[in-house]
Amino acid sequence: MTTASFRDCAAWRAEGLPLSTSSNEACKLYDAILTQYVKWRNEETLGGIEGCMAAVQAADPDFVMGHVISTGLQLVGTGSSVLRDQMLSSAVRKTVDLASCQELTAREKQHVKAIDLFSKGALGKACDVWEDILVEHPTDMLALKFSHDSFFYLGEQTQMRDSVARVLPHWKPHMPLYSYLKGLYSFGLLETRFYDQAERVAKEGLALTPEDAWCVHSVAHVYEMTAEIEKGLKFMASTEKDWMVCDMLACHNYWHWALYHIEKGEYEAALSIFDEQLYHRCRNSGAMLDTVDVCSLLYRLEMEGVSVKERYRELLPITDPHSEDHTLLFNDLHFLMVSLGCKETGVTQRLLESLRELTKEPEENHQFQLASTIGLPMCQAMVEYDEGNYSKTVELLKPLRYRFMQIGGSDAQRDIFNQLLIHAAMKSQDKHHQRFARCLLIERDAARQNSPLTDRLIQRAHSLHI
Repeated sequence: MTTASFRDCAAWRAEGLPLSTSSNEACKLYDAILTQYVKWRNEETLGGIEGCMAAVQAADPDFVMGHVISTGLQLVGTGSSVLRDQMLSSAVRKTVDLASCQELTAREKQHVKAIDLFSKGALGKACDVWEDILVEHPTDMLALKFSHDSFFYLGEQTQMRDSVARVLPHWKPHMPLYSYLKGLYSFGLLETRFYDQAERVAKEGLALTPEDAWCVHSVAHVYEMTAEIEKGLKFMASTEKDWMVCDMLACHNYWHWALYHIEKGEYEAALSIFDEQLYHRCRNSGAMLDTVDVCSLLYRLEMEGVSVKERYRELLPITDPHSEDHTLLFNDLHFLMVSLGCKETGVTQRLLESLRELTKEPEENHQFQLASTIGLPMCQAMVEYDEGNYSKTVELLKPLRYRFMQIGGSDAQRDIFNQLLIHAAMKSQDKHHQRFARCLLIERDAARQNSPLTDRLIQRAHSLHI
């Protein structure tokens, strides 16, 4: 693949999304980066996203939107922190400085503003700017994707759904990347519990583009949340050949596959997916989505009574370098799973103390603002659980259970904290906590009927508390 098929200056202008550069090659490379981002796929023939980022700077070093998309993707990836990564910090400054000394469109200026806000941790304010762009330019896919991902980090599920719903009528089937809107909309639908509609929209997307890994991912979520485990296993196996090439999302889709096996109590099958797919993909990519997935899978297995200590040891070199990044509380909680699993108290303390320090003066940073009321208590609950202080774990998590979504992620990802609360309540010596565990299980059974995992937990609660 070459950049020949991508949009040049005139094509972007014709779509009402002009780019401030005279370089056709820079415009095409911007499109190539955007396309790979939307498809969750690095095209090797283009040099992947990183290759295109280097090429767009070479084609026009002063092309502001080239800097916006390159720097924005590094920020949205949450793999490095402007607090600790000087190159990323200076890339943000360079983007802002370039914008201040050029004639740009109002839309481009807003993109720069949003990236600057995101870099300061003001994710909500960044979303406001992207949404303002979409009011005037509903076919600006970069604004839509950055907004979608940021709403996800904020746990703002309704906003994530409505952001896509608002722009859908403005898109036409002939437009580049049109079919990928189906996956974005489907994901918002499922996170707001419209499971039937989410499945239908995702399958419309797959009918148009079978290799749309985000649509596959959306269907995988539907079967997870409705406990249709056999359907999920069959679906993942039948579509694997299409989505496994989407290297940026394949690991996450394999994680969903492994969750079905945990749900059924098939721990060896889940571990096989960890060993054959998740660990290698995570180690090779270093991507945060892959990293939190491998942490989460081991923690879930450990709660189920499976010994995974050696695998935790393999993950520590991947998670430890990020212990003080603090880009997202969601990430911090997952790194903590590994340091606790390895009994590395030094790493655990470093993570917690550096986070506590940042909460003292949070400024605009949304994550630091939330840390004292949600992030740190959730971290402490995990520490208490690890030390066998189950009553304390319940006391910390119980008041927060309806606020877990504020740490971001999906319902399926955050379910690990619901499970942690149930396990802690079952193991607590406090009779009230034990009764509370049964209440939680009744509630879970009502929301997700015919779940083998819930049935197992109910049986365990009865055997513990007879």
